[in-house]
Amino acid sequence: MNRSALVYFNDTLAGELRETDTGYEFAYRSEWLSHGDARPVSLTLPLQAEPYRSTTMFPFFDGLIPEGWLLAVTSDTWKVDRRDRMGLLLVACRDPIGAVHVRPSEPREESAP
Repeated sequence: MNRSALVYFNDTLAGELRETDTGYEFAYRSEWLSHGDARPVSLTLPLQAEPYRSTTMFPFFDGLIPEGWLLAVTSDTWKVDRRDRMGLLLVACRDPIGAVHVRPSEPREESAP
């Protein structure tokens, strides 16, 4: 299941995080990169045009996911497996503390033949 999320920095769309068949990919939007006040979402993900790729969830995004008892509550409430890092990120990180928040991408409509 390939899911994606829009990543916002101070309510401005900065990039997109995608789950791929081989792991994860994060890419800054070109509009964000050309924005005069553009800043990286994390020091571990400096601004660049090329996408970042990883076989595991990027530590910055993984750090946004709740831990401990709050992870248990989140997992039970939203019926998301605790090992499903993308699923947890999509349900629990829409309004976290800090400048970065994550929203599910709208499902893409496929054109009819």
